[in-house]
Amino acid sequence: MTAKAEKRAEATDVAALMAKIGAQARASARPLALAGAERKNVALFAMAQAIEASAGKILAANALDMENARRNRMSEAFLDRLSLSRERIRAMAEGVRAIAELPDPVGEVIAKWRRPNGLEIERVRTPLGVIGVIFESRPNVVADAGALCLKAGNPSILRGGSDSLQSALAIGECLSAGLKAADLPPEAIQVVGTTDRAAVGEMLAGLDGNLDVIVPRGGKSLVARVQAEARVPVFAHLEGVCHVYVDASAKIEMAVATTVNAKMRRTGVCGAAETLLVDRAAADTHLVAILEALREAGCTIRASEEVHARFGDSERATEEDWSTEYLAPIISVKLVDGIGEAIEHIERYGSHHTEAIIAEDAGAVERFFDEIDSAILLHNASTQFADGGEFGMGAEIGIATGRMHARGPVGAEQLTSFKYRVRGAGQVRP
Repeated sequence: MTAKAEKRAEATDVAALMAKIGAQARASARPLALAGAERKNVALFAMAQAIEASAGKILAANALDMENARRNRMSEAFLDRLSLSRERIRAMAEGVRAIAELPDPVGEVIAKWRRPNGLEIERVRTPLGVIGVIFESRPNVVADAGALCLKAGNPSILRGGSDSLQSALAIGECLSAGLKAADLPPEAIQVVGTTDRAAVGEMLAGLDGNLDVIVPRGGKSLVARVQAEARVPVFAHLEGVCHVYVDASAKIEMAVATTVNAKMRRTGVCGAAETLLVDRAAADTHLVAILEALREAGCTIRASEEVHARFGDSERATEEDWSTEYLAPIISVKLVDGIGEAIEHIERYGSHHTEAIIAEDAGAVERFFDEIDSAILLHNASTQFADGGEFGMGAEIGIATGRMHARGPVGAEQLTSFKYRVRGAGQVRP
């Protein structure tokens, strides 16, 4: 067989594999949608138990992925996202349990009203359908996404990058065990086992109509490709260019602690702050204290000319810095003329993900909340709270920055659609 023929055969094999996965997911949709809250929770608790019991196996699989990633000279931020520890595995299991303990969104009556003709109308939550998740380095996405989709009654197809494949498969086995324990179709959560990039193309094409929504979790190039090529709806954010604005009214200690946490707690997450804006009226009182704390924490400062003149231990920022998602211990810093210029800067350079204001001035806070069109806005809190678990959702399948259907952390509730139930007493339309 020629090389060209072999390539065609491989593509055919991937297409057949993905078609089978899509068909199995669709077949599991109805029994999953009809499963009650108790049965789904039995599966979720069993998944959490299996994850903890399989910690050694998951760590061994993750060690193979980490070794491969280091061999490929992946960045430190990538390695941090890929790495698992016993603590992170415990947190993964607790996240699944937290999802189990949430109210079941399926069947919830969102609204109801009575028409003058006596018709009683209800809007009721229903499962959204088959969810496809395409992610890169974070193996915990398997547990978070699989559990959230299950809670909302949706089958899921999870396709990770080649660097996280072994970890993803090990975690996926735990989810399958949980489904079997509750007598639910094991195909309701499927981890794609091939690293062939053609599998992504098949998912973007919709798997013969069997995929209803795609959620990309990864870098800019992955998300851009998904948004450009997907033939089904997409929940995603392209970048997390997140800002912290320190108002002149901010308490200095709070401004220092919150900014350092927003940037340095975990620099590789999408909610990490990338730009610090400081009210020019607070330059003499707040600026240097914040920058010294960031520097001591190991952060590189990329400063405007005005900031560089006040804080020499910094690099000069370029125009590109203001719109860069570093995902690294680097932050761009600029002085602004109060809340108005801060809002203008964020709207110009931001990605509509997450922004925080540190302030005691209620008027500045309300203006910040009213005028900035980002998915998540925080007052006197770190941008690292941009996380479904911290929102009380148990976990998240991603952060959506679009304006249709879901926005912000995408939890179980956001993975539902709705239908109308209309009750009458023989009414006919004149």
